[in-house]
Amino acid sequence: MLVGAPVTVSARKPLLVVADDDPAERRRVTDELARRYGADYTVSGCTNAELMTVLEEARPAGEEVAVVLAAGEPGAELLARVRALHPTARRGLLIPWLGWMDRALAELVLRSMARGWIDLYVLRPTGSPDEVFHRTMAELLQESARLRGEGPAGATIVAEARSARAHALRATISGLGIPHRLRAEPDLFEPTVLLADGTALSDPSAAELTQALGFPTELEPHEADLVVVGAGPAGLSAAVYGSSEGLRTTVLDAGAVGGQAGSSSLIRNYLGFPRGLGGGELAQRAYQQAWLFGTRFRLTQRVVALEPATGGIAVRSADQVEVTARAVVLALGVEYRRLDAPGLAELEGAGVYYGASMSEAQALAGEPVFVVGGGNSAGQAALHLARYAREVTILVRRSSLVATMSRYLIDAIEGAPNVGVRSGTEIAAAAGDGFLERLELRDASGETETVAAAALVILIGAHPRTEWLPEEILRDEWGYLLTGADALDDEHRPEGWSLERPPLPLETSVPGVFAAGDVRARSVKRVAGAVGDGAMAITDVHAFLSQEPAAGWPART
Repeated sequence: MLVGAPVTVSARKPLLVVADDDPAERRRVTDELARRYGADYTVSGCTNAELMTVLEEARPAGEEVAVVLAAGEPGAELLARVRALHPTARRGLLIPWLGWMDRALAELVLRSMARGWIDLYVLRPTGSPDEVFHRTMAELLQESARLRGEGPAGATIVAEARSARAHALRATISGLGIPHRLRAEPDLFEPTVLLADGTALSDPSAAELTQALGFPTELEPHEADLVVVGAGPAGLSAAVYGSSEGLRTTVLDAGAVGGQAGSSSLIRNYLGFPRGLGGGELAQRAYQQAWLFGTRFRLTQRVVALEPATGGIAVRSADQVEVTARAVVLALGVEYRRLDAPGLAELEGAGVYYGASMSEAQALAGEPVFVVGGGNSAGQAALHLARYAREVTILVRRSSLVATMSRYLIDAIEGAPNVGVRSGTEIAAAAGDGFLERLELRDASGETETVAAAALVILIGAHPRTEWLPEEILRDEWGYLLTGADALDDEHRPEGWSLERPPLPLETSVPGVFAAGDVRARSVKRVAGAVGDGAMAITDVHAFLSQEPAAGWPART
C-alpha cells in the first residue's frame, strides 16, 4: 500500500477579477459572474488603477486567480502583466457587441493577441443570462483549472518529480489525453500510478498503463478494408473519413494519439479555432470522432513489416501479429532530430526533452528553461513554458527567427517579459547530478559560457520513420515517401508497377499503399495539411478499391 499525502485543493475559492473604470459596466459584469459562478469562485471588481494591487495582494495570501477581465487599451496593457504574477490565470479583453467595427478597438484586439497580452477577447454581457458571454467564460475557466492541475484527474503519478521515469509516464498519459497530476516524492525508488478507481500500478510499462486507462492495446489477427499506420493528425483524419464512409478501418500506432502535433501547447493558425487549440485536445477530439464512427484502434503497437498477401496487403506488428487490408495509408509522421553534445543522452528525460514536453511545464515553476529551435513548435513551447518558468531562453544557430517562425509567434515572444532569444548559439555540453543542472553554451565566435538550467527542450526538426518499409516503396533522398507524379521515374511507371494507370495523387509506388501527412514528400508540414492529406487519401483509397481491389505487388527485379 502506498504511503503519502493525498492530493489536496486549496479551500480558498479562486478569484474572478474584473477591472473597468466604468462603474456601471463593471457592476454589470461582476453581477453576471456572481450569479453564475459565485458558489465556486470569488468575484472581485476594481478600477484599472487598482488591478495590480488586487493581484499582488492575492499572491502572498495564497489565493489563486482563475480569470482576469479588463477593458480598453489601459486594461490590455495591464493584462500583459498578469502572467508574471499568476501564470495560470486566463486573460480576457472586454469589448462591446459590434466592437470589432471600431477600427481602433479592432486593432487593439489584434495587437494584444499578437503580443500575447491576452488569451482572447470577451463580449460584454448585454442581459442576464447571457450565454454567449458564459460560453467564453466557460472556456477560460476550464483552461485555467487545467493549468492549475485541478478538476477531474484520471491518474496521479507519484514519483521523483524530475526523474526520467516520471517524464515517461507523464508523456504516455498526456498522449492519451487523460487529465492527471504529479505528486512529487523525493528519493522514491520506483514510481507508482494511482488511477481514479483506486487501482495502483507500480512502475507500469507504456502498454500496461495505456491498457489500464481503458485504451485498447492487444492486437489480434483480422481482416480490414483499410489499415492506417500512425495516429497523428493525418492518420486520425484518414480514420474519420474512412470509417464514416463505410470502410472497416484499423489504426495502429507505436505510442499514443496525436503524433508530433499532440505536444503543441497552442495551435493558433488552425482553421476554425480563432482562440487557438491545444494539439493534444485536437488529437483527442479526432480520436473520439473516429472511434464513434467505428474505427478500431490498437495503441503501443509498432508496425515492422508491410508485405503482399492473398487478396491484399499484410501489416505485421513487432509481436508478429498480422492484419490483412485491402488498402493501407502510411501516416508515419516524423521523429525528432537529436542533438549530439556531451551529457545530453545521459540526461534525456531528466531535464533534457525532445519535443514540446508540455507535460513538464508545471514542474518547472520558477526555474530557468532553455528551448533549442527556431520553428513554430519551438515558439509555441517557449510561450507555454513561460507561464511557469522564471525565464525561458530560445537558442538558435541563425541570426534571427524571421526565416523560420510565423510572425504571430515572433510578436508574442517579443511581448513576453520572461522569454528571450539568443541567436548564433548552440549547446556545447549538458551536466548535472542525476538531473540537468547546467548547460555549456557556445556562440558563433567559439566562446563558451556555463549557465544554470532546469530543463532543455529540443525542437530542431525531424526525419521520416520509413527505414522499415520494403524497397518497392520509393523514397526521396531524405527518406520521405514519393506519391503520385513524384513516384514516376521521368514520367514513366515505377519499376514493377503492374497497372495501366499511373499512381493516384497520394498513392506510393506500390498499388493500394498511400502516404499522408509529414511522411509524404513535398507535403505541407502543417497540421491542417496533414488533416487534408488524410481526407484526400481516403478519396484515393475509394478510387483504388473501385478499380483494382486485388492489384498485385510490384515484382522485384
